Amino acid sequence: SRTARRTFEFGRTYVVRPKAKHQATIVWLHGLGDKGSSWSQILEALPLPNIKWICPTAPTRPVALFGGFPCTAWFDVGDISEDAPDDLEGLDAAAAHVANLLSTEPADSAFPSR
Repeated sequence: SRTARRTFEFGRTYVVRPKAKHQATIVWLHGLGDKGSSWSQILEALPLPNIKWICPTAPTRPVALFGGFPCTAWFDVGDISEDAPDDLEGLDAAAAHVANLLSTEPADSAFPSR
C-alpha cells in the first residue's frame, strides 16, 4: 500500500502587476535554493508593461542531490541525469500549485485567442 501523500508548504508568492493593460500572465518558477522575491525584482525592471508576473516560492524540503540538505525546491532532485528517477509526488504538488495560482486569472490572459 502507498504511504499517505506528503503535504508541501509553499513559500510566499510575489506578484508583479502590469504597468499597462494586462494582456498576459506568466508564472516564473525559480531554481533550486532560490525564491520568488529574487526574480520579482528582476522581472519588474523588464520593459514588458502588459505582463503580469507571478513568482511563487517553492517549499523548503530535503534535496537528495545536496545530501538531504533542506532548501527551496519544486521537487526532489536525486541526480542530474536523464535516467534519474522523477519525484512524481513533488512534481504533482508543484503543478497543482501553479494551476491554483492561475485559476483566478482571466481566461484571455493565459492563451492568445484565435
